[in-house]
Amino acid sequence: MLCCTRYTLQLLHPHPSIHGGATTCSCSCPSPSPSSSGNQHQRFHPPAAMSSATSRSTLPLADAPDHDEDGASDDALLALLRAHDTDAAYRLFSSEPSLLPSSPTTASRLLAQLSFSSKGPDAFSRAARLLQSLRARGALGLLDANSLSLAAAAAARSRDARLAHSLLIYMLRQGLLPDRRAYTAAVARLTPPTKALRLFDAVLRHLRRAPPELVSPSCLPDAAAFNSALSACADAGDCRRFCQLFDAMREWSAAPDALTYNVVIKMCARAGRRDLVARVLERMLSSGIAPCATTFHSLVAAFVGFGDIPTAERIVQAMREERRDICLLLRAVALERDGVTDVERDASLLDDIFAGAKPEEQGTDEAPLLPKPYPPNARVYTTLMKGYMNAGRVDDVVAVLRAMRREAVTAPASRPDHVTYTTVISALVAAGATARARAVLDEMAAARVPANRVTYNVLLKGYCQQLQMGEARELLEEMVTVAGIQPGVVTYNTLMDGCVLADDSAGALAFFNEMRSRGIAPSTVSYTTLMKAFAVSGQPKVAHKVFEEMERDPRVTVDRAAWNMLVEAYCRLGQVETAKQVVERMKERGVQPDVATYGSLAKGIAAARKPGEALVLWNEVKERCLEEADEELLGALADVCVRAAFFKKALEIVACMEEKGIAPNKTRYRKMYIEMHSRMFTSKHASQARQDRRRERKRAAEAFKFWLGLPNSYYGSEWRVEPLLEDDDPS
Repeated sequence: MLCCTRYTLQLLHPHPSIHGGATTCSCSCPSPSPSSSGNQHQRFHPPAAMSSATSRSTLPLADAPDHDEDGASDDALLALLRAHDTDAAYRLFSSEPSLLPSSPTTASRLLAQLSFSSKGPDAFSRAARLLQSLRARGALGLLDANSLSLAAAAAARSRDARLAHSLLIYMLRQGLLPDRRAYTAAVARLTPPTKALRLFDAVLRHLRRAPPELVSPSCLPDAAAFNSALSACADAGDCRRFCQLFDAMREWSAAPDALTYNVVIKMCARAGRRDLVARVLERMLSSGIAPCATTFHSLVAAFVGFGDIPTAERIVQAMREERRDICLLLRAVALERDGVTDVERDASLLDDIFAGAKPEEQGTDEAPLLPKPYPPNARVYTTLMKGYMNAGRVDDVVAVLRAMRREAVTAPASRPDHVTYTTVISALVAAGATARARAVLDEMAAARVPANRVTYNVLLKGYCQQLQMGEARELLEEMVTVAGIQPGVVTYNTLMDGCVLADDSAGALAFFNEMRSRGIAPSTVSYTTLMKAFAVSGQPKVAHKVFEEMERDPRVTVDRAAWNMLVEAYCRLGQVETAKQVVERMKERGVQPDVATYGSLAKGIAAARKPGEALVLWNEVKERCLEEADEELLGALADVCVRAAFFKKALEIVACMEEKGIAPNKTRYRKMYIEMHSRMFTSKHASQARQDRRRERKRAAEAFKFWLGLPNSYYGSEWRVEPLLEDDDPS
């Protein structure tokens, strides 16, 4: 079991120990077994001037359960735990959750054994229920560091990184140091990466503050812990923090290993340091570290990410030829970047990792050889295939698959796996070749490589994008009955989206109901997609009913996309006033409109022929999101203003478009002006005020004609309407 270590950062309010003994550990760890006598509980004792009770940090006596009242049940539970009958102990706890457990030893041991026996993503639910029960009773203080560390590690393994993070932060606040396996697992799985880095920094900070003699070796970070944190830095693109942690490894006696340098490759690639990526392998060998298969996968992935497919091909070909002089190849790649100075300041910090290890000029210092050949495996080939796919080289993707199948006869590591086949199917789907993608799926089955849900989802998406909904339904049936794979929420979201493209709102609703009948909880995307189906088919009231059901579903969050979809549903039919009411409700809920919201309103205003609303909307856009305004929003507003002869505002909007690099459709506006406004200002009988307004509008119209390139008073030419030639028709 993991070690429990408590230390005190500040004076705590004194209160009696639960057991009343002056020497009893306040976190009350279970008695160590003979095999774990080396991990006995250690406690930081305050100076003699402080009361012995001052250093305890247990719950107040009023919050602690009465052991005498629940003693019989607690003893029965502890007896089952000592007999390692964890299932029976949990059943006893479940039968009387309000009474059990009542002592620190029993609570800690029950949580530890439930956490240790957790297998699979749902197995941790029993330990989570115990934690919820203890928290509701205010009895989390009964748990020791050993059980909390095990629970945090189990929560992270069960994909509940948020709970793992909460447990670890609670431990640190209580003066308990978590085992490194616990915080390593949490850091590796926490998102966003900045949150993972804050947790790792907090652990290091508490370790530095704790008295060295009381810090167990099992709490100190090792290479695996640093690798998790370094990977988070790479994901966040934080070069500065990456270099700091890499240097800190020496402070904690955590020597870099092959995985560390694999993460270095990842960081250099993330920072765009193509020259440094080429030097990592040589740096590893000079440090006496043998690379692993993942090292070469990382190298190929890095150059694929740079879009440098030729270098990725050269590395893979050298591996196929079982060459050991790959460092020489990479030196040539590094030399191609010599003298390049367009490196960001933070990215230049990565040079410190290679300080003192830069190779001499080529020819005066031999490149080190690999300790053995490293033939490419399925991951390396699949990564190269993804590079081809990104470059649109579909035939090369298929060619690599054929080569892998041939090489698998003598090199089993190159045998295509489900990821490889899924990549090929994705490439063919992206190219619109759904028939070929279906053939690859059949080939996959013939090769006895089982497809998974992701593989089927990719092909389903291809059918939906091609509006082949009949084939999509057949594939869904095959997925369930033949392959034995149950569809998930992504599967049904994909099918519903296909119904949206096919303007089949009834089909989308049928898939939504089928998903719920299978016990699959709808996601936020599910509700939004169903709303979109009804919005596209002109049924805003039905879309509103879906929205209201979404609000009642506690499993999902009503996000801005859902609000925008509701706004769009009303705007499609020109019901601008109702859409504006939705926007006001949206603001009241703390969700601010964005470009998509205003874009829908602009299209609704155009459909409703309400140019005055367009002017109000344009002023609000200028105040709130002018920087983010896109072509769709600005174009819709400009159309309304041109149609309504608001030429001054139209010029203001098109000028904004040109500043953003968006080319306004002058041909469209020229045709619109000729058809709608060519005979303006012909009446000579009007009041003086109206004539003044007319002169102002005429000046704006002449300026707009000047922008369009039409004859206008700016040129001193005479304006005359000519028939629109067929060659000028933009259609």
